[in-house]
Amino acid sequence: MIFLVSDKGKLKVAILGLTCCGGCQLEILNLEPVLLDLVEVIELVNFPEAQSENKDGPYDVAFVEGSVTTREEIERIKNIRKESKFLVALGTCACYGGVQSIRNFGDVEEARKQVYDDDGSHIDALPATGLDEHVNVDYYMRGCPVDRSEIVDVLTSLLIGKTPEPKHYSVCVECKLAEYACLLNEGKLCMGPVTNAGCKARCPAVSVPCDGCRGPYDQANLESFIEILKEKKISVEDILRKFRMYTSWAPQYRNLKVI
Repeated sequence: MIFLVSDKGKLKVAILGLTCCGGCQLEILNLEPVLLDLVEVIELVNFPEAQSENKDGPYDVAFVEGSVTTREEIERIKNIRKESKFLVALGTCACYGGVQSIRNFGDVEEARKQVYDDDGSHIDALPATGLDEHVNVDYYMRGCPVDRSEIVDVLTSLLIGKTPEPKHYSVCVECKLAEYACLLNEGKLCMGPVTNAGCKARCPAVSVPCDGCRGPYDQANLESFIEILKEKKISVEDILRKFRMYTSWAPQYRNLKVI
């Protein structure tokens, strides 16, 4: 898939949201130093969070934030996919289901009964999933929220006709390159060894353990990592809670056995 800026027009971009907080879309608006330069080479044809006048597809690129949690959203993401040449899962919710996927481990029917006076049958609630459980995704932009520089990198790559390249290493690599102290060695539950890189080790940079918001690093040895945490006297409850915080519905985590 090649996208080149030419006299024929700008790259047509849609930035859309499903079930989410809108934080990843807000990060696009926070690209203040380069935002004016970007709008010179792309056309934001659909961006409801930022503009009142929006157009339907087709789109060259669609950035979609949020998890799929209802039947209506299943149909919506399928329609977006049909209208888009290149689909980007924007943020951890779109990649893995996000924080809201924690509900997949509970009893949704029981929750309905507790919240509503009736049986709650009018509530369209499905397990929270990432986009790729329903459509093909061309690129995963991980993070909660996404890293601003990655947004620019992805758009730049598409504009010059290249497919964006994801990071193929863990947060620990970024941490070591920056010479930050290893928080795991200090006995803290840091998810860096099993988490996708790309955030520049933002949390460990300020002595805060990685929460794993960028999802599982595909070559991580989860079993060994869990054993190391247990050796450091970290409870099974705390380990499970950390794995389920952001990306519990990632394929590597949803059936994870901690005990």
